[in-house]
Amino acid sequence: MTTLLEICVGDIGGLDTAVEAGADRIELCAALDQGGLTPSTGLIEIAAAAPVPVHVLIRPRAGGFVYSAREFETMLRDIAFCRAAGIAGVVIGALDRNHDLDADGLATLIAAAGGMDITLHRAFDLTRDPFAALETAISLGIPRILTSGQEQRASEGRELIAELAKAAGGRIALMPGGGLTPENAHLFLAIPGVSELHASCTMRHQAEGLKLQGFESAAPGRTDAVAIRAMKAAMA
Repeated sequence: MTTLLEICVGDIGGLDTAVEAGADRIELCAALDQGGLTPSTGLIEIAAAAPVPVHVLIRPRAGGFVYSAREFETMLRDIAFCRAAGIAGVVIGALDRNHDLDADGLATLIAAAGGMDITLHRAFDLTRDPFAALETAISLGIPRILTSGQEQRASEGRELIAELAKAAGGRIALMPGGGLTPENAHLFLAIPGVSELHASCTMRHQAEGLKLQGFESAAPGRTDAVAIRAMKAAMA
C-alpha cells in the first residue's frame, strides 16, 4: 500500500521546507499555537502554486467548534477564496451543541467546496460518539478523518483509531495525527487500512523567543527538514 505524509505548516518558510523535504501533501494553517486557524489570503495564494497538493484549514476562530450563522458565512467565503485560488482541498469540522458532528453545517461547507478534496479535522475527536460521527462523515461523502483517537496524542488513542478503521471498512480513510514521530509511525501504518499520516515535524528554536518590557513569547516551532525526511524514511 502506498503511504502518504501530510505536513502541517503555519508560514511560508514551513511550506518551502516541507515541499523541499518531500512532504506528499501540505495542511496550511495559521496560529498553530491555538490549534490552527485559517491562514492569510496572501499565504493561500502563494501555496496554491506549490508542486504538491495543499489543503487549507477552514477555522475562523480559536475555541470550540460550535459555530454561529455568521461564522459559517465566514467559512463559506474562505472556501470560495480557496477554490478561486486553485487550492486542492480544505480541512473542515463543525459540531452541534450536543457534541455530535453538525451534519447540516458540514454539508453546506462541502457543497461550497464544489469537488475540492476534503478532510474532517480533529473536531471529530471531541464528538461524544466517534462511531456515530464516523457514519455521519461517511454519509456526507468526506474522504478522510484526521484523528488522534480522541486523545491528546495519537499514541494514546491508537486502539480507538484501529477500531474506527475496522468499522470504516475502507469507506473512509483514517489519518492519524497528533504527536507522530519516526519512532512510532510504523505502529499506525500497521493498522489495516491506514496509509496516510499527519505530522508537524517541528523543532523549537530557543534563541527566537521574544522578550520585551513586560512581555515574553514562547520560541516558535519551525518546520524541520531533517524530521520530515526521517518520517518519510520510517514510512518507506
